[in-house]
Amino acid sequence: MKENTIPPTRNGVAEDPGGTGDVADRIARRALARRGAHYAGEVRALLDAALEVMRRCGTAARPRVADIVTAAGLSNEAFYRHFRSKDALVAALMEDGAERLCGYLSHQMAKEPSPEGKVRRWVEGVLSQATDEETAATTLAVMWNAQSVGEGFLAGPSSVDGLLAALLRGPYAELGSADPDLDASLAAHATVGRLADHLWRRAAPTDAEVDHVVRFCLRTVTSQGGHA
Repeated sequence: MKENTIPPTRNGVAEDPGGTGDVADRIARRALARRGAHYAGEVRALLDAALEVMRRCGTAARPRVADIVTAAGLSNEAFYRHFRSKDALVAALMEDGAERLCGYLSHQMAKEPSPEGKVRRWVEGVLSQATDEETAATTLAVMWNAQSVGEGFLAGPSSVDGLLAALLRGPYAELGSADPDLDASLAAHATVGRLADHLWRRAAPTDAEVDHVVRFCLRTVTSQGGHA
């Protein structure tokens, strides 16, 4: 006698007794994926809006949550779904900017075969944030807002200079540094601090100053007996 091949049903929906995939589970996963994509879009809209509002305000005033929400075309509910406060948004904005800058620096450093060349590309890329007028204004505005919540450039190991230092560890190790982590951290603090000075003074670094910073970043490794 031929066995019944029609799967059992529950409330009109076929069950899967073989365990190859429950319909309800698949539908739930699809719904979660759609919701995740929607939420990611909300977060990006809030970050982009915050950046635009901060750039527009400059250092004259710090934007309110209401200003950011309006610029993003979202609601307060959407904002607080992702950020517990404006401070949390500013911290995320700093992290987002740092990741973008690190991506750019990594791309530039990859063009150089020598560790000395990589260090030079790194310095040039960091200080270039004060060269372009629009980029400088945006970076200064974010930095100013970040300092008000303790998330400034020199806030700690997860701050911008900490992330940037990670890019120097490899070249410093190759150059013979006795402590690549420490040397990279010191170089990052010095260079990012110099960048902040230029941003506040609204003055672009000269080629001579960039060369000086490069020599400074390499000198500590040379003094340890490296081949820079």
